[in-house]
This record gives sequence, structure tokens and C-alpha cells, in this order.
Amino acid sequence: MFEETANGQGRLSGTLDMSSSGSLLATLMARIMRAPLQLDLSGINSADSSAIALLLACRRAAEQSDHALLLQNWPARLSELVELYALRELFSSPQGE
Repeated sequence: MFEETANGQGRLSGTLDMSSSGSLLATLMARIMRAPLQLDLSGINSADSSAIALLLACRRAAEQSDHALLLQNWPARLSELVELYALRELFSSPQGE
């Protein structure tokens, strides 16, 4: 689930898997295309590889729109997947700066 918590800030929570990531894609893409976003990931309690695909799509949208995307507070499981797929460098700094 995505929640806009403040101007320029949002939070993802719950499970990010094949069934939930698809429905979040359009929401997050539209939000990122409008303005920069700091996205808090601490509320994610479960994730699979589709969560990584979702975050990569968000990263691409941020690059295409020249908006910064800062992903913060990575939960352990999501960090493990990023390491497994050797993607830490792609997610290590805000996009659009």
C-alpha cells in the first residue's frame, strides 16, 4: 500500500509481491512523474522479486521525469534481494540529482 505522508514524502507498507506490486505500479509511476519523492520502505513486512522490479520501474520513471527519488529505511528482506541481484549501486543514491 502507498500512502502520501507529507509533501514530497510517501510510505510503502504491507506485502510487496506479484499480486500487490502490479496494482501499485500505476499509482507510484504517476506520483513520481509529478514531483520528487522520498519513499519510506520501512512498512514493508514481506517482499519478493516483484518488489525489486517495482522499485526499478520507479527509478526509471524518476530518471525519465528528471525528478529525484530517494528510497529510505530498507527492510532487511528487501535489502537481501537487492544484494542477491547485485543492484545496490542502482539504489544507493537519489535519482535525478
